[in-house]
Parts: sequence; C-alpha cells; structure tokens
Amino acid sequence: MTLPAAKFACNYSALLRSCLSRQKENLVEVQDLKVWFPVQKNLVERMLTREHLFVHAVDGVSFEIRRGEVFGLAGESGSGKTTTGRAIVRLEKPTDGRVWFEGEDTTHLDGEPLRLKRQRMQVIFQDPYASLNPRMSIGDAIGHSLEIFGVAMGEEKRVRVMHMMERVGLTPMAPLYEKFPHQLSGGQRQRAVMARALIMHPDLIVTDEPIAMADVSMRALLLQLMMDLKDESDLTYLFITHDLATAKYICDRIAVMYLGKIVEMGTLQQVYSDPKHPYTQALLAAVPDPKARRTAPMPRGEIPSPIDPPLGCRFHPRCPIAEGICSKEIPLLEPIAGQKEHLAACHLVE
Repeated sequence: MTLPAAKFACNYSALLRSCLSRQKENLVEVQDLKVWFPVQKNLVERMLTREHLFVHAVDGVSFEIRRGEVFGLAGESGSGKTTTGRAIVRLEKPTDGRVWFEGEDTTHLDGEPLRLKRQRMQVIFQDPYASLNPRMSIGDAIGHSLEIFGVAMGEEKRVRVMHMMERVGLTPMAPLYEKFPHQLSGGQRQRAVMARALIMHPDLIVTDEPIAMADVSMRALLLQLMMDLKDESDLTYLFITHDLATAKYICDRIAVMYLGKIVEMGTLQQVYSDPKHPYTQALLAAVPDPKARRTAPMPRGEIPSPIDPPLGCRFHPRCPIAEGICSKEIPLLEPIAGQKEHLAACHLVE
C-alpha cells in the first residue's frame, strides 16, 4: 500500500470510529419529566373549593435520544406525546424533572441562553397552515429565523431560502417565494414548514405528526424527504405519531405513551415483533392488516381523565389481564429479562 493510500485508509478508519461514537452519544436526555397544567375554574367554583386541580399531561417520563437516530413517541391522542416534545424544546415549561441537550441542562434556561440554544432545536408542527403566518410570504416565513438570529439579511437571506426550498422540493422557487400560505397546496405547505425548520441547520428536529395533514399520496414522499434530509444533514428526529404503521418505516427506537407515562420502550424490532405491554399489543392489533382479520378485542372503555388518573397502573381499568396489584402499585419501566434495551412498565410482564 502506497503512503497516500495508507494515509487515506487511516483517516477513513478514524472518521468511521468518530461517526460510530457520535451515533452512540445521547443528544437529548429526559429524566422524570412532568408537565402539569392548572385547571381553570370560574368564580363560583373558586368560591366553593380551594382545591387546586391539575391536568397531568406528562407525569414522569425518562428516555434518551441518541445522535443521528429517529426516536418515535407513539400513543393515542391525549397521551402526552406533543407536550413531551414541546417541553424538550422549552415551548412548555416543565413542572418537574430535567432535560439535557448535548450534556447541558436546559430545564431552567431562560432569556438569551435559551434563545441561542433554540437555534439547534426546531419543530415541525402538525398543522402547517396554522403554524405559518398568513400575512407573511413563504420565502419570508422560511427565512425569518435568519433575520432573528442575525445570520443573513436581504439578498443573502433570499439566496439561502431559495437553496433550502430547492432541497425540500418546493419548486419553482422564484414564484413560490412570493406566495402566501393560502395559495399553496397542503403538501407544499408541509415542505415549507420543513424548510423553515432546516434553515438554521439544527441538530434536533421535533416532528409532531408531520404527515397527518397531507394527502395519502403525499405521505410516502414526505417521509422519504425527511429521511433524505436526515442523511444529508446528520439530523436527529423526535418523531411524534399516533400511527404505528408509519413509525414502523422511519423509527430506530420507539416509546409508547399512555396517559402521561411511557408503558413500553425498545428498538423497533423488539416493540413490533414482541410487544410486552397489553396497551402496546392493543395498538399493534389495531393497525389494519390486509392479510389478516382482526380477532383480538379492543381495550374496553375510554382513556380516563388526566385530571384524576387511576391509581396504580394507569391502563388497568381497560386492561384485559389486570390483577389486584395493578390497581395498587405503579409499575416501574424496567428492562425485560435478557433484553437490555427493551423496557416495559407492567407487573405481569414475563
């Protein structure tokens, strides 16, 4: 091997080791996160009782997101997925617990330090039409953060925005730059929101049901676009969804939430091929399968009120295998025997 070739091989090996080590880093760490919202009362209710009620939207969740992965957060509406994502980027203030971003505790950051940190964390909201300013052109909306952080102004901003529009497939760029949100299709608006999230070259993107408002024909294209952008820019996604069929094709690991708590977490293969928690089993059984007819019964009843969640396991009022202990003791999210990364919060798990 010649000297240049040996030098190249050495550099390539070092680069490969560096990339592998980066993939193992925890970009985000969440520890016992709680987000409670006070219940608003009218004048009569405040006079009759002084009891303070809270909505337990997120009630003690812990997980980590590794650099370069797609971490899924799944569950029914009202399970606390969106609130968890918003708390990580500090759009909601945590009631308790801690959040680390790149090893720095961001739980109590405020003012200028929080503003600067948000350059590295962006959000793709569920409804692109509601998250875009109707009085601002698409080009100005995408490039607004460049002006806010003093990165680019005027013609330089326009050039950067046009380049980003081309990357996300928002073409032809020049005429679309001047259009307003109501003049675009649903798929175009979703691409515009993606471009706005990517324009600051963030490390973490929280995607809240990013394809829920798109046509069925557009969903596969948007998912593929997200993965292409992830590979190009070394992105890390927190993928929030209620659709386990979608999560199956994009996530590396997944956590299932129910009524503010994580009930199961593991790699995609572990959760999908061998679900342990009865709630996860019910969610997977509800995914339409053209090859098989559903035979398992749906969980009985409805999700209890997050203002007064059940004692013990929060799923026990609807669980088909619940026993006495389930209504008395809160199950811990613990590793399943022989599976280090597969965790479940169930007293009756094998």
